[in-house]
Amino acid sequence: MSQVKPGLSFVSVSAIAAALILLSCRDAPKPDAQSAAPIQVSARAFLGFDRNIYPGDDAMKSLRRDFAFTGYYLSPPPGEKANTWAGKREFVRSLGFGFLALYRARQERDLKDAKTAASLGEADAHATAETAKREGFPENTIIFLDIEEGGRLSPAYHAYIQRWLWTLTHIGYQGGFYCSGIPVGDPRTSITTADDITNFLALKSRAFTLWAFNDVCPPSPGCTFPQTSPSPKLSGISDAEVWQYAQSPRVKERTAHCAPGYHTDGNCYAPSDTAHAWFLDVNSATSADPSNGR
Repeated sequence: MSQVKPGLSFVSVSAIAAALILLSCRDAPKPDAQSAAPIQVSARAFLGFDRNIYPGDDAMKSLRRDFAFTGYYLSPPPGEKANTWAGKREFVRSLGFGFLALYRARQERDLKDAKTAASLGEADAHATAETAKREGFPENTIIFLDIEEGGRLSPAYHAYIQRWLWTLTHIGYQGGFYCSGIPVGDPRTSITTADDITNFLALKSRAFTLWAFNDVCPPSPGCTFPQTSPSPKLSGISDAEVWQYAQSPRVKERTAHCAPGYHTDGNCYAPSDTAHAWFLDVNSATSADPSNGR
């Protein structure tokens, strides 16, 4: 994923008020990863990664030694014109990976008003579902909208994500949001994107999953690969089912107090990647297949 700025980045399962919690956690073998410094962990957490560019078939075989699941883009990632993950689902599934299916969200500047935003949300939901079907993802797969806006979202953006979520659910898939769990603003009025989305959708009677980004140490353990993953609940977003706790490249002001682990080039690499060929973002989740996409 693209670099998330303090004014933003992805997130978690939330069934607010009358909404039902749709995400079920599956047991799966823990990945054979190298241990790091002791941190608070959850017995039901699994290690995964995501990156904008598909690293290659041989790399995926190697990375499977470290990770239980992988991010999988259904659209060109932020900053890219093409999607190099396209057509790779069956191969990735055959290696035993679980999935975090992703679709890039619109940017704030694309949403002129609530009416236009809602129309774009509906169009993007159909595009999301069509691509998911073409890639072979089954019905009820949880697909995360990759939100690269931060802090309190605008009314137009709220209209966009609501229509995307409602339309996607009507088509037969489930929706989630990758967004920032880093507080923005002064101490009295600060808010995270994750909380803003939760507050807005609280009475909309739709379940959704949050994938929270927060690489600030603490609570993040930094670029480390514990034998047992840190619980997403430690991200600062209590409803998070997925936590992106390390990102490449690192942002020094957020990661200054992290344990050693980031490479000298500022990126994070898997333990098996001794050549430092595939920088990546690191995630923990309550399931080995957070999207239920196998």
